Amino acid sequence: MLVLSRKKDESIMIGDQIEIKILGIEGEQIKIGIVAPKTVKVHRSEVFEAIQVQNKEALASSSNFLEQLKRK
Repeated sequence: MLVLSRKKDESIMIGDQIEIKILGIEGEQIKIGIVAPKTVKVHRSEVFEAIQVQNKEALASSSNFLEQLKRK
């Protein structure tokens, strides 16, 4: 893991297309902005994890559905 320190109005570049901007610091919260191509999906980690769980459940449902179709 790379750990960097930034102040308000500073940024971090990831590759040549993704920029993380520090917009503000309020108490224990840091507001960041992410500039990235529309083809790059950006999610909060808890949303990303929920999407992964839903995808796994959908895959399991699809497998079960296909098995049921084979039996008929």
